[in-house]
Amino acid sequence: MSLNEMQKAYEPKDTEKKWYDYWENNGLFHASDHSENGRYCIVIPPPNVTGALHMGHALNHTLQDILIRWRRMVGDDTLWQPGTDHAGIATQNVVERELLKTEGKKRHELGREALIKKIWEWREKYGDKILEQLKSLGASCDWERTRFTLDEGLSRAVREAFVGLYDKGLIYRGKYIVNWCPRCHTALADDEVDHEDEPGHLWHIRYPLADEPGHIIVATTRPETLLGDTAVAVNPKDERYSNLIGKMVKLPETNRQIPIVADDFVDASFGTGAVKVTPAHDPNDFQIGTRHNLPLINIMDEEAVLNEEAGEKYQGMSRDECRKKIVAELTAQNLIEKIEDHAHAVGHCYRCKTTIEPWLSDQWFVRMRPLAEKAIRATEEGKVNFHPKRWTQFYMQWLENARDWCISRQIWWGHRIPVWYCDTSNQKPGSPESQNHCPPIVSRETPTRCPHCGGTKLKQDEDVLDTWFSSALWPFSTLGWPDKTGLLKNYYPTSTLVTDRGIIYFWVARMVMMGLELLNEVPFKDVYIHGTILDEQGRKMSKSLGNGIDPLEIIGKYGADAMRFSLVLLSTEGQDLKLSESKFEMGRNFCNKLWNATRFAMMNLEGAPKHFDESKMTFADKWIKNRLAKTISEITDALEDFKFNTAAQALYQFVWNDFCDWYLEAAKLAMREDEDASVKAASQFTLKETITTITKLLHPFLPFITEELWHHLEPETGSIMKARFPQKTESIPYEAEAAAFELAKEIVSAIRNIRGEHNVKPSQKIKAVLKFSSQKQEEAINNSRAYIMHLAKLETLDAGKDIIVPKQAATALAGELEIHIPYEGLIDLKAERQRLQKEIGKAENDFLGLERKLSNEEFISKAPKEIVDRENERMLASRAAIAALKEALRKLG
Repeated sequence: MSLNEMQKAYEPKDTEKKWYDYWENNGLFHASDHSENGRYCIVIPPPNVTGALHMGHALNHTLQDILIRWRRMVGDDTLWQPGTDHAGIATQNVVERELLKTEGKKRHELGREALIKKIWEWREKYGDKILEQLKSLGASCDWERTRFTLDEGLSRAVREAFVGLYDKGLIYRGKYIVNWCPRCHTALADDEVDHEDEPGHLWHIRYPLADEPGHIIVATTRPETLLGDTAVAVNPKDERYSNLIGKMVKLPETNRQIPIVADDFVDASFGTGAVKVTPAHDPNDFQIGTRHNLPLINIMDEEAVLNEEAGEKYQGMSRDECRKKIVAELTAQNLIEKIEDHAHAVGHCYRCKTTIEPWLSDQWFVRMRPLAEKAIRATEEGKVNFHPKRWTQFYMQWLENARDWCISRQIWWGHRIPVWYCDTSNQKPGSPESQNHCPPIVSRETPTRCPHCGGTKLKQDEDVLDTWFSSALWPFSTLGWPDKTGLLKNYYPTSTLVTDRGIIYFWVARMVMMGLELLNEVPFKDVYIHGTILDEQGRKMSKSLGNGIDPLEIIGKYGADAMRFSLVLLSTEGQDLKLSESKFEMGRNFCNKLWNATRFAMMNLEGAPKHFDESKMTFADKWIKNRLAKTISEITDALEDFKFNTAAQALYQFVWNDFCDWYLEAAKLAMREDEDASVKAASQFTLKETITTITKLLHPFLPFITEELWHHLEPETGSIMKARFPQKTESIPYEAEAAAFELAKEIVSAIRNIRGEHNVKPSQKIKAVLKFSSQKQEEAINNSRAYIMHLAKLETLDAGKDIIVPKQAATALAGELEIHIPYEGLIDLKAERQRLQKEIGKAENDFLGLERKLSNEEFISKAPKEIVDRENERMLASRAAIAALKEALRKLG
């Protein structure tokens, strides 16, 4: 150990890149394909190739890294599987915008192959940017195994999964209402639609009866879709309309007549109780249309522009234009009964925020009910566990109500659907005219001939799969599935998933369903859901608000360790975290405290022994070993329970308070030149053992600074990553000695408080008188006398059971032990009277509270005897404290 090699102050910039390169160059993150040890695996939530590191990533990957580094030090073979997601819609949007900006072209002008080539070029240039940023955070992923959702192996896994599910009848193609984004020109899953409450209106429209005078009034928030109506629906129990069911109405602005049908779905209390049914433009109407065999009339094209089905008057209009026009026409015809203000939820594309259009189209779907039932059973059987547990209900509710998943996307960047159509008839695949010809070819390999007719004119489905389809296979496709690889055998099922609540149903549920269906095993046992990072006002961080905090800037200013530790200290049990830049100072201050403590330790470890005489250990040595053992146990339990904040708080408390503020000061006594050599040796050994143990405990949280300190403390042992994580013991040592030292701490703290309250200079030596009441207290004082005098800066310390206390003295209590500091020439008597009166008031309030509790017959009868006895003891102690404080006040006159 060389103190000369340590800088006086810790500089993260000089440390972080050096040690990250060292870890990578020495292959310390790389996992073995085969292992006889314990195994621990986490798959990274694959960030989008378009992404850049934000604070949510920083928290998410810090927590994963803590688990991985901890399990690695425990002795497990660990794999943190990294990779990126191709992010179909987002990535194509980025390149399309760039294409329009630089070349003035849209994708259809460029063509499919040319656009995909440009996207691959973009991906090669920018796609791994976020992975490099994760390295600056200290993420210890097995980068040699980095995967991409469009790489060859994962593409093969996608085809295998699609064909396997299709063969089981779990994937099908059909007409269905989808969430259509007119801007992105693609269908979106229900989960990809953001619903936002917006002010709007409820139009009450008169639909004239066809064969008799009169009308029925329907209420709608979308009058423009009237042109696609194929019925009016009422509730069969609604007596207002019972005589109209089965009759026809004239559909305004068209030449069509449509029926009035009865359907239990209709809410009789909403609006007029009668609703227009537009099966091609509303998912609920689609279900009504299916039940009543109604026509499906799609009145919009993929741009959400009115088509020929809307009629010549409206063809070519946007949705907004059509709404204004049709409301004006209906008003002119006296068909508007009234218009009410009405706020309602409107769906928007999660990518571009365009208003979604429910749209009838041919799409591919995954049948969710059979898959969801397996996932529900797995959770009920304890095979998948959420932490915190409250997210279990959220997850289960989604599974119980999951609708079929639309997996086809009308974009070009992604996994093209592995379905081919025989084009021998030159008819549009899937059209009604082609139904008597060859059925679709669903294949793992690209076919060259139609297996039904032998034709060679084959055309692959134009759509690609939803990005979440390939992501759902991530825990096993990254490990080599569908091949039976050693990696798959070794690390599947994986151990833990760490993610944000926002993708519980997007991703977590789908991974569970796919794992159970394709491998007959859940993909992970534990799911930790962390909170969302918000700004100080409780708002989500976003570019538009300009309220984000850039992790790379924080790392540059405070260091990666400081950022990591601050985030974990502030994140409690999955709760959302309000964050400001100033809060990272706590992490930086902690790193500096650790650095300075290690420097001090090394100043006193020259010639430290490898063995020592335990009988020569001081009270302080035994106390710190006791506290360290308890801290190791607390940290281990917290990590096993995914209570990261609890572990970080325990470390903070132990390092800052126990080790730095108390033990290092106490250890100075044993390090004096005139101290017995064997006592000094025992303290040196304890100091060395404690600081090295601290460094190992902190490594998962603070990887960079701990690696640097380790090479000063243990320069011959290699990386701290190979060190064994401290193991908790069945029994905690030195409990009696630790209790005695705790009493000494209470005494010192009380004396320090008196010093502070009376503005006594820190350098000024003072006198103290202690009056104890038990042999246990006497022994504790005798054994820790030197520490009390040293830490409290006392000139003299008198103690006794029957000792005469000074008539005028500041008085404090440590339990039942009395502490008296003579006033003479030292203390402001007026201020001390005020302090004692305040203390007496507090003590009397405590006493009255206990007295009320113990006079409550219900408490006495229901509380366990040990609790009643404990409260009685507290009341007696409180009464004694009041008497002692009043006596101290009396002495002041």
